[in-house]
Amino acid sequence: MDIKIKSIHFDATEKLQAFINKKAEKLEKSFEDINTVEVQLKVVKPATAMNKETSLSVTVPGNTLFVEKTCDTFEEGIDLCVDSMKVQLAKYKEKLRNK
Repeated sequence: MDIKIKSIHFDATEKLQAFINKKAEKLEKSFEDINTVEVQLKVVKPATAMNKETSLSVTVPGNTLFVEKTCDTFEEGIDLCVDSMKVQLAKYKEKLRNK
């Protein structure tokens, strides 16, 4: 599994990158055949609340799943994105089983 982190309009700290890697690796427990995980972090309108946009794109064989959340912190956004992605992966896995 390949994890790519893109930070737009700022530089992500090593601590934040380590946090993202740790969370993204947990997705493999939900679905084993993940090819790539792309995390995009973006600061929208600095100095306002709820200005951290986090998007998570997971490429699995034959499909790409996508989640986007806007929160106060990137850590909170990553948590919400990973939780939503786990649900999507479970549904996708179930769909594959039924075919």
